[in-house]
Amino acid sequence: MFDDLPKFTFLTGKGGVGKTSLACATAVSLADAGRRVLLVSTDPASNVGQVFGQEIGHAITPIAAVPGLDALEIDPEAAAGDYRDRILGPVRAHLPEAVLKGMEEQLSGACTTEIAAFDEFTALLTDADVTGRYDHVIFDTAPTGHTIRLLKLPGAWSGFLEAGKGDASCLGPLAGLDKQRARYAAAVDSLSDGALTRLILVARPRSTSLSEAARTSAELAEIGIANQHLAINGVMTGDNAGDPLAAAIIAREQAAIAAMDPALARLPQSRFALRPENLVGLAALRRMGQPVCLDDTPAPAAEIGPLPPLARLIDEIEMPGKGLVMTMGKGGVGKTTIAAAVAVELAARGHEVLLTTTDPAAHLAETLMGDVPGLTVSRIDPEEATRAYREHIMATRGKTLDAEGRAMLEEDLRSPCTEEIAVFQAFSKVIREAGRKFVVMDTAPTGHTLLLLDATGSYHRDVMRHAGEGAARMTTPMMRLQDPDKTKVLVVTLPETTPVLEAERLQQDLGRAGITPFGWVVNNSIAATATRHPLLLARAATEAAEIARVRDGLASRCAVVPMQAQDPVGADRLRALIEPELHTAGQAAAAAR
Repeated sequence: MFDDLPKFTFLTGKGGVGKTSLACATAVSLADAGRRVLLVSTDPASNVGQVFGQEIGHAITPIAAVPGLDALEIDPEAAAGDYRDRILGPVRAHLPEAVLKGMEEQLSGACTTEIAAFDEFTALLTDADVTGRYDHVIFDTAPTGHTIRLLKLPGAWSGFLEAGKGDASCLGPLAGLDKQRARYAAAVDSLSDGALTRLILVARPRSTSLSEAARTSAELAEIGIANQHLAINGVMTGDNAGDPLAAAIIAREQAAIAAMDPALARLPQSRFALRPENLVGLAALRRMGQPVCLDDTPAPAAEIGPLPPLARLIDEIEMPGKGLVMTMGKGGVGKTTIAAAVAVELAARGHEVLLTTTDPAAHLAETLMGDVPGLTVSRIDPEEATRAYREHIMATRGKTLDAEGRAMLEEDLRSPCTEEIAVFQAFSKVIREAGRKFVVMDTAPTGHTLLLLDATGSYHRDVMRHAGEGAARMTTPMMRLQDPDKTKVLVVTLPETTPVLEAERLQQDLGRAGITPFGWVVNNSIAATATRHPLLLARAATEAAEIARVRDGLASRCAVVPMQAQDPVGADRLRALIEPELHTAGQAAAAAR
């Protein structure tokens, strides 16, 4: 798998790139070679227990079928819950309900979950009695550079908060860490020690995934974590067998790898082939680093029935003749493409449409390839919006702080939540236009960000408080987002286990903010194509369970968009994503026969 691994190995990357599979396969490979190995997962979407076919949980557990391998699953959500209770428990009886609500929401986001998980695994990382029993400790999911930088800052976080000097997104989560500061310092030192630790950046052979890996690599190098390795997972190898879709995938992947960031390309690198199977079970894990053999492919899954097209969702979206449509989802799932396809189709049906995005990687001009009658395009620059927001916060809240306090606040304002809040303010100006035409927004704020804004008394509550007698006639951006007649939220995902789980969590997050998604879009589905390539047919079979889970359990409405042989650029190809053609996995298999 990987050569000459040091004591500690961390795998990091976006959801769905294969971190858990690579971590499990690496652990098995090392154990098979006679090493003592501990595999630790802090991934919220972890399925390590499922991979090995046994219960693991929050205790070091021997893997029965692999001598020398133990595993541990740290549940970040449970850790975050315990963390919130430790911070809020002592003050619940002494604070007004409104203040408690704001604190609870501040402690409910991704920053809290990551910091709470970091709290758990640093206890392990610095426990020589435990780690001394192993030759290798492999962590599935590493902390982000943002969290590591926060923990490297000097000063007393809790004192900073108690003095009323800050209340932004990450300062609340950090309030409970002060007593363990020496332990965190030791953990951060271990992460930065190249002789002790290696960080493996896991990416798919796609331009968006490799760009994200390049950003992560640069951020980690900036804070002294330089012992990095790039793992490109899921590369399609072999002959295209004359299949147009297979040929297109191979060409796209080769182009993305050739065009990756030069600094990323200079890292030591490993490539792993696209497998025809889900990597569950020891036999599949041991095949991970081997050439692909289709004889190992499991029998195709049962037919999943008709896959509803995107046209059905757009038919309903169109009915009011105006409104806001928002695409939401994790990076790399195709939000920009789906937003552009919806906007182009609505314009083609004779409606006035504004398509807007905040995605720095979204190139709408290239996607549209020219003007589309009835469609206008705008872009909110996240960097500019965030810069202005940070300057405003530093000029207001920051002006009363000492040098240490300003340093803490400046670092806190690097949080991903900061960008979402800043962008939401820019979004609010655009949202008003949805009262007279269709506005399609790509890359929307998460439910946590919306609740954080509301709970801390920002735009929505400020407007309502100052509206006086006119409050009954007011419609704030938050109220518009919560109104299903005015806003249609499309959750975009891929037909894979981790992206679907992350989309489910997003839907729960939105529910806490009073927002119910209009529907789900399962994008880039091989099962919805008529491919004849044997490897792709095997992959299509693995999608069946996830598509059925979305269609039958998670979504009130859903659409399945087929993977395209050609990049969906230009109005004609974007509209081809909409066409009401029904495909089934059974039809694809029949075509192959």
